[in-house]
Amino acid sequence: MSRASLFEPGRPIRGGVPICFPWFGPHPADPSAPAHGFARVRDWKVVEAQEASGDVTLVLELAGEALSPHWAYRFRARHRITIGSVLRLELDVYNDDADAFTFEEALHSYFAVRDIHETTITGLEGTEYLDKVGGLTRRRDGRDPLRFSGETDRVYLDTQADCVIHDAAGQRRISIGKAGSDATVVWNPWIAKARAMPDFGDDEWPGMVCVETGNVGLCARTLPPGASQTMSAVIEVME
Repeated sequence: MSRASLFEPGRPIRGGVPICFPWFGPHPADPSAPAHGFARVRDWKVVEAQEASGDVTLVLELAGEALSPHWAYRFRARHRITIGSVLRLELDVYNDDADAFTFEEALHSYFAVRDIHETTITGLEGTEYLDKVGGLTRRRDGRDPLRFSGETDRVYLDTQADCVIHDAAGQRRISIGKAGSDATVVWNPWIAKARAMPDFGDDEWPGMVCVETGNVGLCARTLPPGASQTMSAVIEVME
């Protein structure tokens, strides 16, 4: 969690696991619309809370119709968070409308690492991705683990693979398993981008990385009326 994160109504937090929905990144037709959709800047209703076998589960819901001028559909989104020896995150999207709709979604998970220069990610070797830093150029990773040497903003396509963050300086690994997701986003702002963001500390970029479970871009989902979609992530720290 960034020290500069703004805990204000209508503003996203810079850390944790913000929920991106129903679009990812800037809105394609209106740059003034909230980045990553409206879900991460609205209040969700707690609809369930329970404890069982040492795990705590919370269920949050966001529902309505025409919550944005760019989203006229009637829908429900439910986010189930189970906290125990592992962290389980589930996002269910229901189409309660008379028409089909297409949406993007992501669990925008931030992870703390000791030093991004000594951090690698495995699980994406040989996977094709869109390089957002390089003007949405389509590239393919090699056989080696992903390493960081500058600003990184990649949308890995058509991948259902689990990923592992190898935090060498912190002497631990973080496993991110997923289901119902065909895209993985990896992001670190590096020096210039960090300085340009008012809600992110200038010196915080070496201590974080985002590995996001999602269905974005070419992997967006379409739901017919009455249908639902479930996307989940299971996060575990391995010392």
